[in-house]
Parts: sequence; structure tokens; C-alpha cells
Amino acid sequence: MDVKTILQYVLALFMVAAGVNHFLKPRMYMRIMPPYLPRPRELVLISGVAEVLLGIFLLVPATTRLAAWGLVALFVAVFPANLHMARHPEQFRKIPRALLWARLPLQAVLIAWALWYA
Repeated sequence: MDVKTILQYVLALFMVAAGVNHFLKPRMYMRIMPPYLPRPRELVLISGVAEVLLGIFLLVPATTRLAAWGLVALFVAVFPANLHMARHPEQFRKIPRALLWARLPLQAVLIAWALWYA
């Protein structure tokens, strides 16, 4: 198995695990939602479903490209939550401020990673 395939499985597993976590700890994800977004619980659950499905579909050859583009869209869609966290570190005192800001360029890395399979 080559490195690209191994990293495809890693990304898929990461996404499925993150998606499942939306259902195990929905309040945690609701806390990071910017206040201007409506229906935070529903958005958390929808994004959890999307993460699980896109992670699985990333491993299905017939849907790999579609899943990769779906992940790109998802990473763009969650960026406002990451930006909200970085701009309001007082609400997330358990997370170091530098880590909150480091998550922003990490989105670009995740997008590039997903695009590798598009």
C-alpha cells in the first residue's frame, strides 16, 4: 500500500471518528458555533452525519472524488466556527490561544489533503 492510500484511510478514519463524536458530545460542538448561525444543535448533527458519510465515501472508489469535494466544502463550512474560537479565546480557556489560531491554517492543510483525492 502506498503513502497516498494510507493517508486516504487516515483521513477517512479521522472524519468518521470526528463525525461520531458530534453525536457523543453535541454540546461541545454547539459551544463553538458562532452565535449568528441558527439551530446549532441541528447544524452539529448534520455536520456529524456529513463527516461520517464523507469519510466512508472517501474509501469507495466510485465516490472518492465526490467525497473529496464534499470534504473541501465541509472544511470551508466549518471555518467560521474555527474563526469564532480564535477570535473569542475567553470562551475556550482550556484550549491554548496559539492552538486556536493554529487551527485556521490547518483548514488549508485539510483542504489540500482532501483535494489529493479529487
